[in-house]
Amino acid sequence: MSVKTAQVIMAERLSRNLGLLQAGAKVTIDISTPAGQKSKHRTTFIGYLPKQYILIQYPDANKLGNFAQYLKQGAGVTVRGLIEGHEGAVVAFVSTITQTLQIPSRIIVLSFPKSVSLQSLRSSMRIDTDIVTKVKAGNEYWQASMMDVSINGCQIFVGEGEKLVLANDKKMEIVIEDFQGLSNLKLLAEVCNSKQVSSGISLGLKFLPESKAAVTKLLHHAVTLEGA
Repeated sequence: MSVKTAQVIMAERLSRNLGLLQAGAKVTIDISTPAGQKSKHRTTFIGYLPKQYILIQYPDANKLGNFAQYLKQGAGVTVRGLIEGHEGAVVAFVSTITQTLQIPSRIIVLSFPKSVSLQSLRSSMRIDTDIVTKVKAGNEYWQASMMDVSINGCQIFVGEGEKLVLANDKKMEIVIEDFQGLSNLKLLAEVCNSKQVSSGISLGLKFLPESKAAVTKLLHHAVTLEGA
């Protein structure tokens, strides 16, 4: 295979993967500052021209806050979006801002990426989170934080965990009352491991099969997490 033929095949693959994102689809852009601060912001995928550029809507300026100053020419961003009709699949790519437009609306022009990955939420993909939750063990509820989540399980931190005595394989309920518009979500899980830390206890949980639909819903929401 010649170099030219390989380049054509690669370009076609990139376009095919990007083509899984429909115009108007919700995507999330990850912004990083020179100091290492990170923020995620939801916006809209507009479209692309193969080998040339990608267009996305400029995120809500009111929610960008100080991060707006980093959305400028030359800045690198990571874009992720859910694929319609492909349950549990995400398109992701890294790109660079080439310019921002004001007309007909605020639009970000991104360079065409060198690679576009397809990630399955049904695999071991784990998403870092910081979700306020409650966990129910026995007849008691405890304030907790969900530190990360995958299709199979999650990591929970309980601040007053030293008072919470848990054995492996013990079942518990996780309640998410409000997470960026997602409310009253209940997940059933069992404790796989627990670790005492200085300020509480860290729990490794495995989701039970009956919570599959709720877990998928949570993962979809977490992938397109809207920045504060």
